[in-house]
Amino acid sequence: MRTYVVAGGTTGMGRGLALHFLRRGDQVTVVGSDPVKGRLLLDEAARTGAGDRAAFVQADLTSVAANVRVIEEIKERHDALDGLVLTALRHFPRRVETPDGFEATFALYYVSRFLLGYGLTDLLERAELPMIVNVCGVGVTKGAIHWDDLSLKRGYGPVKAMLQGGRATDLLGVAYAANHPGGRTRYLLHHPGFTDSGTATLAQPAKTIVKLLAKLMAQPVDVSIQPIIELMDDPPGKGLLAYDRRTPVDPSLPTLDPGNARRLYERTRHLLGDPR
Repeated sequence: MRTYVVAGGTTGMGRGLALHFLRRGDQVTVVGSDPVKGRLLLDEAARTGAGDRAAFVQADLTSVAANVRVIEEIKERHDALDGLVLTALRHFPRRVETPDGFEATFALYYVSRFLLGYGLTDLLERAELPMIVNVCGVGVTKGAIHWDDLSLKRGYGPVKAMLQGGRATDLLGVAYAANHPGGRTRYLLHHPGFTDSGTATLAQPAKTIVKLLAKLMAQPVDVSIQPIIELMDDPPGKGLLAYDRRTPVDPSLPTLDPGNARRLYERTRHLLGDPR
């Protein structure tokens, strides 16, 4: 039996992966912000006979304190982790600033994944083939890191914020692998392609447009998660893995630049008040 944590595991691909792990006999802790969706997931696990192997931790992962609490709870629950799956993401039509001073998309798409990945590394390193799976847009080259305005106080736009979060998440994987050259933990950046993961966090008219496009073009969740499952069960290498579905992403892309990855890592530590 393996042990997994799925952040953002009450909807979409996170939910699909959590239920897959539970059905095959693994232990899964799901983190999510909505207690109703958490209860529904636990009920589904119970119906499939996996109720005693499923747990839910409620947390708003846009908050640094909430991420720290989740890390502490996971460490109390588990001695080791085989996998950490990072899927939590929401759309913010208007700019929202978190109590920590981060723009909310950046906080959820990047800062939370930074905190959980580094914070749970000790548990991951105790497993045989541990992996962090970061579901993102790796391979996409649109968007940029706004180094002089990471919180987008000037000229916020939801697409601009999402693209910056995606490019930051790409660099997160590069920096993590560089910081753990001898570690067991593989870091998978995975672009699943257009997936019908729901539109609950979208505002109109985007919600209607995405629903229509999803009917015509999107993959169902159970199809999108299959490449991730394959890569987790049989990793093709060590360190950083970057895939667009089943195709490796060119590591020389400017969006995976090691210098920018180090720069963002150092900036993030400073913003989080890490004195090291």
